[in-house]
Amino acid sequence: MHTKQNKVSNIQYDITVIDGVITFTNPNTTLGFVRFKDTGAIEYIFVQPMYRKLGLAKKLLNKVREITGNDPVPEPPISPLGRMLFKNTQVY
Repeated sequence: MHTKQNKVSNIQYDITVIDGVITFTNPNTTLGFVRFKDTGAIEYIFVQPMYRKLGLAKKLLNKVREITGNDPVPEPPISPLGRMLFKNTQVY
């Protein structure tokens, strides 16, 4: 496990990585998280609705890429929001 402070769109958050899960948190809530496999396969990604459209999902996917060395690829089923995310990040 490791925790690191970051900032996006004036939101400060901590990053925690434990056993295939990356979590972004602040003192009040979990902002978002992603569950992934060593291959880069994304099992689940979620960002709190009030923190969407701030680049957090893309930052989560970039952390997966950094940790695994593989491009993140969604596993089915893929929600409509997930389909848009991966289309916009040119991964899906």
